[in-house]
Amino acid sequence: MTPDEKFAQVGAATAAVRELAMAGLRARHPSAGERELFLRYAILTIGLDAATRIYPDALPLTRG
Repeated sequence: MTPDEKFAQVGAATAAVRELAMAGLRARHPSAGERELFLRYAILTIGLDAATRIYPDALPLTRG
């Protein structure tokens, strides 16, 4: 397999994992809008501390 083929496979796998994570978030938070889902995904992937520093509007999602 060429490096380009490997790169394409890694990209496809990454996209698939992201879609699965987003589907899980949508299932857990069915009334959430796209911004809320994005923020929840950020918290999931980069951690609470980094996500709330980068996206201060994520902070209310951490309460309650």
